[in-house]
Amino acid sequence: MQKTTALAPYARLPRAYRDHHVLTSTVDAFGRAQWLLTDQAPKDGPYRAYRPYDAAVVTVDDGRFTTTELSALTAHHPRLDTLPDGGFVVADARSRAPERQVQVFDALGRESWTFRVGDAVEHLLTDESGALWTGYFDEGVFGGDELSWAGLRRWGTDGEALWTYDGVAGGEISDCYALNVHRTQAWACAYHHFALLEIRPGRKSGPEVVAWANPVRAAKALAVRGERVAFFGGYGDEHDRLVECELVDGEVRPLVTGRLTRPDGRRIGRRRVVARGPRIHVQEEPYTDWAVLDLGA
Repeated sequence: MQKTTALAPYARLPRAYRDHHVLTSTVDAFGRAQWLLTDQAPKDGPYRAYRPYDAAVVTVDDGRFTTTELSALTAHHPRLDTLPDGGFVVADARSRAPERQVQVFDALGRESWTFRVGDAVEHLLTDESGALWTGYFDEGVFGGDELSWAGLRRWGTDGEALWTYDGVAGGEISDCYALNVHRTQAWACAYHHFALLEIRPGRKSGPEVVAWANPVRAAKALAVRGERVAFFGGYGDEHDRLVECELVDGEVRPLVTGRLTRPDGRRIGRRRVVARGPRIHVQEEPYTDWAVLDLGA
């Protein structure tokens, strides 16, 4: 009999906002759940871009919530995260040069900075220092925007390029399938080698990249705690696969393969995932609730 592991409830959008349109949602570096909401879906404008629109960020932290109004957003396919000073980052996953698709807002919701990070952003996660990590899918890596070609990058909140993956340690990235950002460190898995990349901060010459040989293919999220790793997702019927592993002698060694389920034991359907250190956060349609797998629990 296959092992099943149930997610635990984590955060819920307050009932007062349930009739709003959820543009996107995330869990930030400090464990706070965030929803980017509008009264209704923004209307299309020319050149596949939305006309600027207003939105609100609802933040849920340990059952309490706050709301911050943002004005003149431009993202058609928004990605959202927060900054240590209480500000926010909203970026469009798709863009064309010279569009500045990243908008930085202060804690009061006022726009303070705009810049570009390239096309085809699959993952956008800030770390505890405020730096912004971006992982790209194949249309960016093999497209015409050179900012996306590396597959994985780290940026300052003013748009300064802080680090670019060079492919030496774990092979070139064709599509960044999974990204985990915790404190100021990151882990990633990418097509087609799927090596577990550990990006360690702190070196004067830039972060150190360690690659762990990995037999687990196509995971969409990963959690790390010490020498333990869990991979979630896969192709086809393995979309809810959970593989628990250990790190030994430079490689990932699978221990147990099973399924990750909803808190009530049912199979997971269409979802978003956000990975932070030992936690994988999962959110299903209609994207009002977050659940969590915690390796530290």
